[in-house]
Amino acid sequence: MKRIILIILFVVFSQQNFSQSKFSDVYPLMPWPQQLQKNNSTLKIQESLTIAILGKDSEKRVHKASVKFLRRLANRTGVFLDKGFPVQGKSGTIQVHFEAISNLTVHQDESYSLEVKSDLISIHAKTDVGAIRALETLLQLVNFNKNGYFFEGVTINDFPRFIWRGLMIDVARHYQPIDVLKRNLDAMSSVKLNVFHWHLTDDQGFRVESKVYPKLQELASDGLFYTQEQIKEVVSYASDLGIRVIPELDVPGHASAILTAYPELGSKDNYAYAIERFAGVFNPTLDPTKETTYTFLKNLFTEIAPLFPDEYFHIGGDENAGKHWDENETIQKFKKTYGLKTNHDLQTYFNVKLEKILKKLGKKLMGWDEIMTSSTPTTAVIHSWRGKNEGLEGSSLISAAKKGYQTVLSNGYYIDRLLSVKHHYKVDPIGNTKLTKEERKRVLGGEATMWSELVTPLTIDSRIWPRTAAIAERFWSAKEVADIDHMLYRLKDVNQKLEELGITHIKNRDVILRNISNHQSIAALKTLSNICEPLKIYTRNDGGTEYKSFSPFTLFADACIADAEDAVKFNKLVNQENYNELKNYLKDWSKNYEELQPILNNPNVKPLEELSKNLSKISKTLLTVLNKKEINKDQIEALKVSINLLEKPYLDVELAIIASFKKLILFSQKNYSTKK
Repeated sequence: MKRIILIILFVVFSQQNFSQSKFSDVYPLMPWPQQLQKNNSTLKIQESLTIAILGKDSEKRVHKASVKFLRRLANRTGVFLDKGFPVQGKSGTIQVHFEAISNLTVHQDESYSLEVKSDLISIHAKTDVGAIRALETLLQLVNFNKNGYFFEGVTINDFPRFIWRGLMIDVARHYQPIDVLKRNLDAMSSVKLNVFHWHLTDDQGFRVESKVYPKLQELASDGLFYTQEQIKEVVSYASDLGIRVIPELDVPGHASAILTAYPELGSKDNYAYAIERFAGVFNPTLDPTKETTYTFLKNLFTEIAPLFPDEYFHIGGDENAGKHWDENETIQKFKKTYGLKTNHDLQTYFNVKLEKILKKLGKKLMGWDEIMTSSTPTTAVIHSWRGKNEGLEGSSLISAAKKGYQTVLSNGYYIDRLLSVKHHYKVDPIGNTKLTKEERKRVLGGEATMWSELVTPLTIDSRIWPRTAAIAERFWSAKEVADIDHMLYRLKDVNQKLEELGITHIKNRDVILRNISNHQSIAALKTLSNICEPLKIYTRNDGGTEYKSFSPFTLFADACIADAEDAVKFNKLVNQENYNELKNYLKDWSKNYEELQPILNNPNVKPLEELSKNLSKISKTLLTVLNKKEINKDQIEALKVSINLLEKPYLDVELAIIASFKKLILFSQKNYSTKK
């Protein structure tokens, strides 16, 4: 019997892998569904297309999703639909069946089945949220030929691998207006993310209106905060998309903004608390020995918690060294009295009290992995961000799961570090670690994290997307769906279609370049931006001492992205030894310095002169070498000099084709060297 089961599992697994490799080039689906079968039919998109909702849509989620679906479909295809809203009855071209309304809990059912035939599209789901996920998949099945647009004929059965699939946006360092949040919620829904983690407070600002403690927004927000009505608006908007909203009020550290408003809660007497203008980790910390601290937090949480219906409440709890605690005699005496040997013990004392406060409010405490100690109740959720990335022994994620905690992974998904999409895609929340069934259930999923020290509303979309779409696939799809080439192929399509949701990740890059050029031609700058990437892992703002929260973020580095498009293509051609096609890039780059001349007097462009000059010089030489198939010692030495100059940062960016240039030089030396 066991052998038969194993054979069946092998066949299913093989079919799944086969289906992905066979169909990925046909269907640019992301995330990739659990099961997909192609049929030989297609359904033409024409004026008579309608959507019928078959289910009690009391929350109107499916109705709203259907209206958005029809608008996006019409705009993408140019088809003048006769019905722009869902129709009644069973006569629809697209029939959406669902059984129940989701109450948006962590365990909500998001499964669905989708079948496209030549005359009918059927969607079946347990809940309205599952139906929404199906509609997003259906939109990804739109294709065209000379006869018009159509839906690809398929049968899909789909469900998420992980129940917690999130994106965290930090609005404390740089405030993000409501429209920015809404468009990113739409994008999240399009790739089936279901948790918006809203980082609302930090040293640089307190972003929530409090009627109980109004000084928080009056003195600690620079006037940039969300009213309670705006909070409700965002939560409602997210709910319509089947997305839960988790608030984070970071305590006891990262508390400069709170203490600017209420300094009496601080751990250091006579300290000049002020909103931080730089990035980094700072000393101001709430005093955990004062009852007034807990009264404040109880009253604040009691006011804020009802704005967020979700049962989880994030308290931060990270990066508190307790320097001000060490300098406070009263706090040191308190530690001795209660047998608290370390500051970590003292923070655990603090966290336990907060857990009780939140429990009375019907909330589960969630915090970064620093909160996990032997005294932390297992009702807390551990948010893993330090140490080894994915499911490895010794990591906080696996440790938490084995100790009985629910846990969520963010380490490996820090998109603000501007690492490549390949890097993030390789991270798996569980990895190959052996866990029991119960331990596996405790790994809820993961979150991409967008810390905002170096982003503004102008640039945030380009830092989140499209890489987060690939991360979303890690959370939804089967673990075996891991082919990077297939992912990159599908991501190209997703990247473009994000624009229809209002995401500005492409167009705003040109806005920045036009600003830099003083609205002159940006062609030469665009060429450079397509092969340059911002300095990674916070080296652009090493130590958080260069950029302030009000510094300009309309510079050349802000127009560059991780995975610079032309650099990715060129590097691939070099690795493939496709020397004929890569010559086209060398031709373009050889002209860059000449094309940059008209705007070189601009002070924001001038620092790029050396980069452009050496790029052109190397490109001309390599083009000559590849065409003539010969290279001499003088050329080799000149190329090495230029390479050395290009390896240094320019305006907080790095040239992403250096390694490929070096490969071409080595290839030329090996195959084309002359004695001259």
